[in-house]
Amino acid sequence: MKPDARRRSGPPAALLLLFALAASTPAQDLLRLEASQDAMGTTFTVALYGEDRERLEAAADAAFAEVRRLERMLSNYRPGSELSRLNREAGERPVRVSDELFDLLAACVEYSRASEGTFDITVGPLMKVWGFYRGTGRLPSPEEVKAALAKVGYRRLLLDREQRTVRFTEPGVELDPGGIGKGYAVDRMVAILKEHGVHTALVSASGSSIYGLGAPPGDPEGWEVRIRHPRDETQTIETLRLKNCSISTSGSYEKFFVAAGKTYSHIMDPRTGYPAEGVVSVSVVAPRTLDSEAWTKPFFILGRQWAARHRPKDLRVFLCEDTAELKCAWLP
Repeated sequence: MKPDARRRSGPPAALLLLFALAASTPAQDLLRLEASQDAMGTTFTVALYGEDRERLEAAADAAFAEVRRLERMLSNYRPGSELSRLNREAGERPVRVSDELFDLLAACVEYSRASEGTFDITVGPLMKVWGFYRGTGRLPSPEEVKAALAKVGYRRLLLDREQRTVRFTEPGVELDPGGIGKGYAVDRMVAILKEHGVHTALVSASGSSIYGLGAPPGDPEGWEVRIRHPRDETQTIETLRLKNCSISTSGSYEKFFVAAGKTYSHIMDPRTGYPAEGVVSVSVVAPRTLDSEAWTKPFFILGRQWAARHRPKDLRVFLCEDTAELKCAWLP
């Protein structure tokens, strides 16, 4: 399917395992619109309620146009994107970037500092050496990991707030937006929908980052969201409601490969250069999708005890640990 292809028939089947659109009892005077579009390497889906179909369609079109704009800014697969230009040039000189990209990178640095470096947008060299960039994974040699790790670390990202420039401390540093791009896009889509007068919507990026705006007809507590069982995609491990908040989930089952009888996940520990172990999935509920997506990786890497001590107060965390009986629970 081409990146800009549009579907009006509803969410992909895989998404139905993560959220229910609660359409069984719509209000008499409200219309419902569902639409989806492929962009940024994933599928974005919206479900909207309102009184005017033309307004709903215009809002959905504007939200998807925003995603396409962000793809032109953040894609590390498109050579012409602003991020790709930064990756090519910032190792040699300071590069002036848009205020939007600068502010997003500044937020990434703050996530890195707060998470003891476990969130790190400079993880690009590791994703490549482990084969997760345009691939399904490979087992690198220790020497390859060491060489990639020498180019990783948020302190290699130098931001000049006055000049609005970005520079890397050395050539070979590479930004990877995979840990934050979808969440930022979902938040921007929600903002666009609000600007178009939409007050009730569910916005999803491939089911892994979701925002519930308002509450659907017949369910004032919010949009029903189901967290899938990390070892059985046909089962639900937890159900909750979203109302003006987001949820993001990261799991070792999303991208992985098996080598010499061992499973390696795409969730990289940027401190060691190797995939994180011990946790199989983390779901974070937050006021913004940017926050919920960014924090899933640190909680996955650092585990339950660290998350219980250091999580921001406005976050809720549901964590599944890799034990014989699969220990899953909300953090107190």
